[in-house]
Amino acid sequence: SQAGGRAAKLVTLESNGQSETISVDEILVSAGRAPNVEGLGLEDAGVGYDAQRGIVVDDYLRTTNRRVFAAGDVCVGTRFTHVAEFTARNVIQNALFFPTKRLSSLTIPWCTYTSPEIAHVGLYPRDAEAQGIAIDTWVQQLSDVDRAIAEGDTDGFVKVYTKRGSDKIVGATIVARHAGDLISEVSVAMAGRVGLGRLSSVIHPYPTQADAIRQIANAYNRTRLTPGVKRLFEALMRLRR
Repeated sequence: SQAGGRAAKLVTLESNGQSETISVDEILVSAGRAPNVEGLGLEDAGVGYDAQRGIVVDDYLRTTNRRVFAAGDVCVGTRFTHVAEFTARNVIQNALFFPTKRLSSLTIPWCTYTSPEIAHVGLYPRDAEAQGIAIDTWVQQLSDVDRAIAEGDTDGFVKVYTKRGSDKIVGATIVARHAGDLISEVSVAMAGRVGLGRLSSVIHPYPTQADAIRQIANAYNRTRLTPGVKRLFEALMRLRR
């Protein structure tokens, strides 16, 4: 269509049975990427590969030729620069010393740099369900975070997924202007096996958007005040009087 003498670019979005058409400046079409494994003579070296998924590796990043290792986009499904770096670190140790560093042990966050940004680490609810892991979901809307309100960045949220009945963090999703920075706190907690409840006692500067994570931890801790615990505290307070 024409708008102001120039052709308008229209994108139709469909979600939950609803459709919306918006006008945009440009339309970017991404065709994806394919691993560059052709013509390397991998067959002669006994290194198995797939034209779409790349070089086949085990959890130690060892190829089908046990003397050859691979790292980065050519063999890992999560194709990010930081993942390539850390898989290379694993390969160095596994190839030169003993194969003890597993790919599955890496806590891998990622971020899509849209506006707002979308960041994630660990499992999605659908992943947990597929693995038979029951989870609890804790949500903090940015519209209730003072720093986001002050800066007008209230579009977004923080979601933290914990193993049901515990504060063990199994994943998190953040939508915010600086989601890529915020996700690191959750990644550190997961890598260090720090539970969501403990994050409540970590002092965060005020006002910051990262305080949304502490607020989620506060929400988790409030659920620990069960009726039985409440009665116990009330009895203790009566005795102390």
